[in-house]
Amino acid sequence: MDKNPQLQAHVLVEALPYMQRFHGRTIVIKYGGNAMTEAHLQEQFAYDVTLMKQVGMNPVVVHGGGPQIGAMLQRLGVETHFVDGMRVTDPATMEVVEMVLGGRVNKEIVQGINRAGGRAVGLTGKDGVLIRARPLRNDAVDLGLVGEVAAVNPEVIHWLDQGDFIPVVAPIGVGSRGESYNINADLVAGALAATLKAEKLILMTNVAGVLDQDGNLRTQLKADQVAQMIAEGHIYGGMLPKIQCCLDAVAAGVQAAHIIDGRVPHALLLEIFTDAGVGTLIAKTL
Repeated sequence: MDKNPQLQAHVLVEALPYMQRFHGRTIVIKYGGNAMTEAHLQEQFAYDVTLMKQVGMNPVVVHGGGPQIGAMLQRLGVETHFVDGMRVTDPATMEVVEMVLGGRVNKEIVQGINRAGGRAVGLTGKDGVLIRARPLRNDAVDLGLVGEVAAVNPEVIHWLDQGDFIPVVAPIGVGSRGESYNINADLVAGALAATLKAEKLILMTNVAGVLDQDGNLRTQLKADQVAQMIAEGHIYGGMLPKIQCCLDAVAAGVQAAHIIDGRVPHALLLEIFTDAGVGTLIAKTL
């Protein structure tokens, strides 16, 4: 396919102010959905993150892995149950979670970024006591080793950033007695973004972004507009926890939170480096 040199030049010129603005800034990316399971999107994500690092940003990747965990549990014949979308995690299930998230999935992402020319390092929240966890309470049922973030120690992330490495974090936390906890990746990404005083928190999903009551994509929203949409019932179901994660991050000082469609090729670059973007930006002020 012939390439249009003028179009390529226009794209680079449009990206330049964003490169300048975000140089040296931390961007926390929650990587999940189709972008994480389809080979061509995995490759594009790896190149996107590598390019971000190359132009002077500090990307920090937090990944999920629910489908991969489910597939491994099925293969091993381990029964699994969900309560309000959360996997009840007994010790046997936690072993599989650690094996899949901290081993297979994390290392696949690291290898992909390294193949793209980046220098990625894989971590779990247990490494360097990055993520202190406590049990997530549920009045209806004991969720077992499902946790929430109690505290973040960002020292290991700072060291990796300064060494021009790209941290790739599996959402496993460590409890007060050294036990492992399975934590929702959105929550880990939000907590890291807040602690690192990130410029942006980006959640990659399988939806276009936040839609209004008429089904139209809202490309930019102030935090108080989002709260109003929730109160009026226009944001509900599985989108609610993601939106709350964004609101919490913005309230904690993150400049902007984004919900983007990871099914779009090079969604990260389009959201960060172009005027139009590919999702919804949420900020205190616009």
